[in-house]
Parts: sequence; structure tokens; C-alpha cells
Amino acid sequence: MILVIGETGQLARELAPLGVRTAGRAEADLTDPAACAALVRAARPAAVVNAAAYTAVDRAEADEATAHLVNADAPGAMAAACADLGIPFVHVSTDYVFDGSGDAPRAPDAPTNPLGAYGRTKLAGEEAVRAAGGVHAIIRTSWVVSAHGANFVKTMLRLGAERDALRIVDDQVGGPTPARDLAAACMAATGATEATSGTYHYAGAPDVSWAGLARAIFARAAIDCAVEGIPSSDYPTPAARPLNSRLDCASFERAFGLARPDWRAGLDAILSDLGATS
Repeated sequence: MILVIGETGQLARELAPLGVRTAGRAEADLTDPAACAALVRAARPAAVVNAAAYTAVDRAEADEATAHLVNADAPGAMAAACADLGIPFVHVSTDYVFDGSGDAPRAPDAPTNPLGAYGRTKLAGEEAVRAAGGVHAIIRTSWVVSAHGANFVKTMLRLGAERDALRIVDDQVGGPTPARDLAAACMAATGATEATSGTYHYAGAPDVSWAGLARAIFARAAIDCAVEGIPSSDYPTPAARPLNSRLDCASFERAFGLARPDWRAGLDAILSDLGATS
């Protein structure tokens, strides 16, 4: 049995149909790391996937303590429990551990330099997982989208139906990642061994800007909404976003046999699920 920490998030919703046991907040409250570790020990699963996190990037700037508890302390406690049980721990991290400089894809061993509280807490979570000393697969991903919850695709469908034109950031570039594909990657990583234990990247291809992704959404959904590309400086937010979120995912394919998914196919599936295809 694979234990998934999380129940209502985008990733957990896509993992649920794959024969796993999900644990929501009632069982696994990530603000209580000891309780999360106790759940792992009591369940005695074959592997654990941590699909839950504090993902409110802007709110984290004013609430870093809670974000650190959820994104760092809880994963560290669960990873330690997995190490004690001798089972793999799969932990999902983020491109926000990097500063987004340059335009080259970041390799998993590239220097980290988070720009804000969210990235700092996710990096601390990675460090806690490694320090636990067990077999683990840390999977950094980016721009997760699905038919569930709140995400860029659903926001664009709503706004595109309401407006004739939108101004969308065009200088942030990364790989949109369908949650369904990320779920498959997490399941593959539950087979991690001492030989494949480590940090990986897994994100959709090809890399695109937010404005480019918005145009693709509107084209595929037959929504007549013009997109004007703007710089990030025209859309200030409490937390800075990395401009370059390109991730080098080659090592994940070598270790677990999954290449980067084509987000365009994933987008078509999401639109079909939402009944929003052209």
C-alpha cells in the first residue's frame, strides 16, 4: 500500500484513483509533524508520497512560520519515520528553490537561491528529507495544472469568458505540469532504491511563458480573448517569482523511465474533463 499525504489538492486528487491510500487533514495535519510521523508508523505502508504543502506563495511572505512548519518540519518528520521503517519517501518540491536567473534549464544539483518565504521553506523541507537519511525521491516540479482546485488553466477559462483581452506576464518561462502526469511520476518514484535515492526534476514540455500558455488555453478552448504580454514589473506581487523556471529533467527519465510530459496533451485532457474543449 502506498500512503499519500494529502487528499484535496491537485496532485492528491490525481493520485487517488491509482490504488493508493490518501490521508487528508483529519489524519495528517501538516501543522502537527509528530502526528504525521505517527500516521506513517501506524500505517506501515510500502512507500509514502507527500502530496500536500503550503502553496500560498504570497501569503507565505507574512506567515513564514506556518509555511515552514508545513513545508519543512512535517516532511522532515515523515521522512524520518520512513527511514526508520526502511521505506521510500517521495516528496514534491518546487522550482521556487531557485532564483530564476539566466535562461538555461536548472539541473537538480544547481545552486539554490530562493527569492522568498515559500521557496525558503520548500528548500528547508528538501534539506530535512535528506537529513533523515532514508531512501527518498525529491521531485521538483513547476506550474502544476489540472481540472481540480484553483490553478492557471481554470482561472484563464473564467477570465477569458468574461473579458475580450487580458494582460499576462510574458517574461516568466517554465514547464506547465499536468497533475495527472506528476502523479504518474510520483508513483514511479515510489520504487526508489539506495541507488536512485536523490533529488530530481519533473516538469512539462515545451517550456513556455505564462502569456504563451494563456494563448494555448484560449486557442484550444475556442475562447476569443486577446493576450497582451507584459513584464513581471507590470504585475507586482508580495512574493517575487523566478523568471526562469526551466528545469532539466533528464536524470528523472534515466532513473525512473518517464520523459517530460507534453503539457499540450495534458491541457487537452484537462479541457475535456472540464467540458471546455472547442
